[in-house]
This record gives sequence, C-alpha cells and structure tokens, in this order.
Amino acid sequence: MERATEFLAGGCDSPVRSGWAVGGPMFVQGGASGAYAYDEAGRRYIDYVMAYGPLFFGHTHPALTRDLDARAAAGFVWGTTHRDEVRLARRIREHLPSMERLRFVSTGTEAMMSAVRVARAFTRRDAVLKFAGNYHGHFDAALIDAGASAGDGAGGIPSGVRRDVLVARYNDLRSVDDAVSTRTHDLAAILVEPIAANMGLVLPEPGFLEGLRERASRWGAVLIFDEVVTWLRFGLGGAQRRLRVVPDLTALGKIMGGGVPIAAFGGRAGVMSALAPQGAAFTGGTHGGNPFCVAMAHRVLDLLESNPQYYADVKTLAARLAEGLRAILSQHGLPYAVVQDESVVDFKFRAGAPSRNFDDVRRADTSAYAGYCHAMLHRGVLLPPSQNEVMFLSTAHSVEDVDATLAAAHFGISHDSKAMS
Repeated sequence: MERATEFLAGGCDSPVRSGWAVGGPMFVQGGASGAYAYDEAGRRYIDYVMAYGPLFFGHTHPALTRDLDARAAAGFVWGTTHRDEVRLARRIREHLPSMERLRFVSTGTEAMMSAVRVARAFTRRDAVLKFAGNYHGHFDAALIDAGASAGDGAGGIPSGVRRDVLVARYNDLRSVDDAVSTRTHDLAAILVEPIAANMGLVLPEPGFLEGLRERASRWGAVLIFDEVVTWLRFGLGGAQRRLRVVPDLTALGKIMGGGVPIAAFGGRAGVMSALAPQGAAFTGGTHGGNPFCVAMAHRVLDLLESNPQYYADVKTLAARLAEGLRAILSQHGLPYAVVQDESVVDFKFRAGAPSRNFDDVRRADTSAYAGYCHAMLHRGVLLPPSQNEVMFLSTAHSVEDVDATLAAAHFGISHDSKAMS
C-alpha cells in the first residue's frame, strides 16, 4: 500500500478501491478464480464485487479464457472496420430493437458521454436532465449529484457545465417537472438508469419511466437509458424489454465483454444520423470495435444464448441470499429492507421501506456499513467498499458460498447492531 500511494495517485486507479468510503484500508488483490478473490497472502474471499458488475460468469470462466493466444495472434487492434463488429452490432440489435444503429466504444463513460453529445447535436439544445444518485460515468456532466462512489464530483467541473445539468429526484415526476420548468425549450436529453444500481439497488416505481418517456416526447428531448449495468445482468433484452419502455438512445457496457473493455451506444437511426460522417457530431477512438474485445463480446452472447437457464439459476441464488439476510436482520430486530432483483442484492443500514431515491440512500448509516464490511472481510467475504454499491452474484457462486456468506453476515450484523445500540 505504501508503494501504491508513492506511484499511483491516491494509491489507486478508481477512488472507491481506496476504501475511503469505509474508512480504509483498501483491499489489495493477488488473484481471482470463479466466485473467489485472493489477497496477496493467498487467502480466499467470496467475491460479491465481481468487478462492479461485468463478471456474470465469475472470474476466468473457461469459455472466455480458452485459446486467447490464438485470438490475440490475429491482432488486438486494427483501426479498420471488420465483419465481426458488424455481426456483433446485428446480434445486439436482435436483442435490443431500439438500437437501430450503434457504435462501439471502450467504456460505459464513453458510451454515455457520446450519447449525450449525439442528443445535443440532434436536438440542437444544451440542457440535460439527470437524477440524483444515478451514475453515468466520470465525464463532467455525469458527475453532478452522482451516485456510486463519486463523492460530490465537484472538482474540475466548469460552472458552465453545471448550468446545463438539471437534477431531479428519482421516482418523482413532480421533481422532474420542477427541475425542467424553465428549460423545456432547451432540454436535449433525459438521462436515467432504468433500474438504478449505483445508489444501491433502487427499482423504478410504476409509471415513472413511462412518465419520462411521455415528457421526453412532448418536450422534444431524447430519452437515454443507461443500461451499462442492467443489460445482460437483467436479461438479453435488458431493463427496457422487461419494463416495456423504449428509449431513444441506450448505453451498454460492463458485462458486454465479460471483463474486457468494450461498450456501445446507439438508438433510433434518425438520432444516430447526427454522428459523423453523416452528421456534424464526432465520436471515435482507436480501440472502438477492436477485434479482440469484439470477439470476447461474441463469446459472452454465445454463453448466454446457449445457456438460458443461467438467469434462473443465479436469480435463485440471489433470492436465497436475500431471504437469508432478511431473516438475520429480523432476528436482530433491525428493520432494514433487503432488495433483490435478478442477480443483484442490496440492503441499507436504514430503517423503513426500500429506497425510492438518493435522499433515502443518504439517510443510511455509513459507519455501520463500514463496520459490517470490515467484519465480513475478516470472515472471508469481499463486499463493495461503499454502501452505494451493490452485491453481484455470478454463475460461479454456489449454494455453499451463499450459506457461508449468511453465516458471516450473522456475525457481522450482530457485531454492528450491538455497536449501534
């Protein structure tokens, strides 16, 4: 850790990894396999970080790691268009018909940043609306009132950017109307996580996304779904198919490459025509659609399309974990809501119903979570080092892993409930 802080800014490449949100120290990893992370001493931990979402198959799944030398020998990056990237775009559109045209990038941040630029070019407007607690990457507009572990995101963001970012409360259409009341004529886009997973797991209430769709259409704005976490985690059709709300643009990432950096953005053909060479908006990058990452994305889709039972299997495991946590919390007299959807599990150290928005999340006891996180680590369970993150399960996790996690949680929650009392 001393060497890390000497050579890496803050000792890490992403602030949440530093452990600042739970009072440190940061977890220094030495290896990974399946459902497990290993520290530098070789101790094994049941991993629920899963690289913050992309490892739906766990670490080093053989279908993703086989014959990599041969794949690499064909080239990591070409700087030209190739058949496999066109085929991947076609496969994505088959699952997400709203993405009539798309473009590949390397990260979710790039995907959302590019989608916002396209929306502004298409509408010829400047303002964007986002929701407190929704995290869309680390470009300037996205970090204002972001969730995840972005802190306040204030440093280095120009005041002009702030003027054009409107912030509303998730699950609150009246808040949307209030935020946009004087800017409807200038609103380029509404940005939203259709299922929020960066302020804990917060589900959209009935009518919320439908209300955003109606308002975007009425105001002449572009509705952008950030499905960087939800696509593939929540099915091959993502959140939009399940919730039956069709956005104008969608951003994808995380799980798409099974761990390698590939992402995409796309949507209505007319909106995407704002991009050069057809239109005036520029996005591009040397690594966009590179053959190595595209090949890995094909492997991910191959796995999911040929093994549809994976979703039911992992959902069953996640439900077992959630029910076990509810029982433990109830046993200790702690009225905390446990939220589970598909392969994601979350709870906050806050009494009452599940969180509806970031205001609810902010009322959670972060010091209690910090103590719980460290107690779980001591007992061999690696949790995200921030209460704004969620627990991700994978096809590599087992019933035995979940039961061992619940045994550790019984101790960890008991420890913190006594500390709070």
